[in-house]
Parts: sequence; structure tokens; C-alpha cells
Amino acid sequence: MEYKVIEGLYYSKNDEWIKVEGDTAIVGITDYAQDKLGDIVYIEEAPIGKKVNKEETVITLESVKAASDIYAPTSGEIIEANKTVVGNPSILNSDPYGEGWLFKMRISNPEELKDLMDSIGYQEYRKE
Repeated sequence: MEYKVIEGLYYSKNDEWIKVEGDTAIVGITDYAQDKLGDIVYIEEAPIGKKVNKEETVITLESVKAASDIYAPTSGEIIEANKTVVGNPSILNSDPYGEGWLFKMRISNPEELKDLMDSIGYQEYRKE
């Protein structure tokens, strides 16, 4: 199956995507991740003001299949939670790259972006 991957985003090996706008990053999970999880029934609200290190757990999602931790793709501070998707978790299944974003963070170490993959790298990674 071909999964949707968006150009211009960064991707982690934990299946998060990150869209960088200045020193702010919007974070969500990939189409692949939402498909593997199945119907998402609960999304924990991201803790505003929390400082996180790269690959630290930020929130947990629950689906009909399993619970899954969502990690920070870079170090930084959580500045916004997507209350819409917290209130209606199914948005994440239908629109993981749009309305289904999970949280925004202020990036504290832009160098860490070099450790992430671009869309082509992520597609290759998922084919392995």
C-alpha cells in the first residue's frame, strides 16, 4: 500500500512529521502511523509550557488496537495543543497532515532537524 507523504516536511523514524515555520514546529503523525494504529479513540492534550528533549514522549494516543507514545522530533517547548483533534480524535485518521496536527513547539536546537528525514528519505525508510 502507498501511504501519503508530503514534500517539504521533516519525518522521524517514530513516524512523526514536523513542519517548520521560523523557530516554531507543527507536529503530527504520518499517514502510515495513523493507518497502523487504526481508529484513534483518544488523544492526550499536549502540556503547554513543557520543555522536552528530542525523542522524549510528549503525549499518548489510544486506538482500538493499541496505545502509542508520540515523541518530540526536536528539543523545545510545547506552545500549543490542537484542542480540535483532542475533542474529535477521528480527525487524525482522516486528515493526519492537516486538521489532525497534534501540537506546536518552539524549537530550541535547530541543528537536530538534520537528524530527520525528508519526504523521499521517509518513503525509502518505510519501504525497508
